[in-house]
Parts: sequence; C-alpha cells; structure tokens
Amino acid sequence: MGLLRRKGFLAAVTMTALLGIYMAVVAGASLAFIRSGDPVAVALGSALLVLPLIGLWWLAHEWRLGTTVQHMADALEREGRLPLHDGEQDASGKLTEEAQAAVFEMARLNVENSPKDWAAWFHVAYAYEASGDRSMARKSLRHAADLYRASRRESARAAN
Repeated sequence: MGLLRRKGFLAAVTMTALLGIYMAVVAGASLAFIRSGDPVAVALGSALLVLPLIGLWWLAHEWRLGTTVQHMADALEREGRLPLHDGEQDASGKLTEEAQAAVFEMARLNVENSPKDWAAWFHVAYAYEASGDRSMARKSLRHAADLYRASRRESARAAN
C-alpha cells in the first residue's frame, strides 16, 4: 500500500500543515509585539515566541516516533511477526476482556523473557491498545522505538 494511501499518514500530514500555519501566525504576532517597542508588548511577544518553538520540538518528536513505529511495523510484517489479536470479540468487534487478558499476558511474558527486544515491547503496546489503555500503549511504543533505534545503531557499528 502506498504511503499516500494510508489514512493515518494523510491525517498526520494535514495536522502538521494546520499546526504549521498556526505556529506561523503565532510567530508573526509575537514578532509584531516585539517590534512595537512597548516593554509590555515586547515581553508578551517574547513569551509568545516560545510557543512555536515548543510546537516545532513536539512536532519533530512525534514525526520521529511515527516514522520509527512504521519502520518497526514494516520489519515485523516482513518477518510475519505483526501482532494479531485473534480471540473472542464482542458485538463492536473489540476483543472480550478474557481475550484481552490472554493477549496481554502473552505479550507481558515475552517482554519478561526478552526485556531488550523492541519487538516484544511493540507487541505489549498493541496488547495495551487492544485493552483500551492508550496511554500505556504509547509509552510502550516509545520504549520499543528507543530499543529499535539503539539496535539499529549497534548493527551499524558492528557493520563498520
């Protein structure tokens, strides 16, 4: 499937463009305040200028995570190891609580056995997602991404 056909990617690009426009407007307003010369306006403009900088940092951080997660998913797909949550589902198509518990327990055991394995943490993240705990899913994906990038650096060093 082409990158431009993925709904998640298109949504991310759209939100990035909207955030970019917003940050440009805020930066423009803050510069106008700073140029006014009034001490209060200069202070307000300086404070407002920090917001686009924070926004840019956050945006770069999220894009880095998103691309890393996509690389991890592509690698797992090539190996036939993408997390599949087969189990009993309720009427809405979600896994039942028993199936969620079983999926999570298997993923947890894999992490316990291989705590430095990014793929195990990737599976834990999707187990959290299946159970509806998006906060922990995101934390687990961030940890998996950190481990993945570290393993890629080690592989690159070993190749040299």
